[in-house]
Amino acid sequence: MRIGELSARTGVSIRSLRYYEQRGLLTSTRTTGGQRLYLEDAVDRVRLLRRLFDGGLSSETITALLPCADTPSDDITVQALEVMRRERERIEAQISALLTTRDHLDALMAGAAGHLARQRDDALAATA
Repeated sequence: MRIGELSARTGVSIRSLRYYEQRGLLTSTRTTGGQRLYLEDAVDRVRLLRRLFDGGLSSETITALLPCADTPSDDITVQALEVMRRERERIEAQISALLTTRDHLDALMAGAAGHLARQRDDALAATA
């Protein structure tokens, strides 16, 4: 498939796809006219890359752990496993912080809703 079709199927911009290829995260072949051609499995690869980028992983980190996505691979290393462990811990800490923030927002919302309800009740009582 050509780069435009890969972009359309994954929702990832052509510019990003070129970046992925430049960083060695995605591969293509070229037509005699120089156009990129991707295999069908590029769709899954791009979706994986998007999830990893959306999770806050850098392209360098993704490069280090991609051999684990391409199993079986002789490039899987102890260092790659350690990178994944560190990233998982970082994401877990982010999740914890987000849950705490959500709980604080819930408390603020409950307080604000209670205040508005009291104001409404006071206004109704004053007109009665």
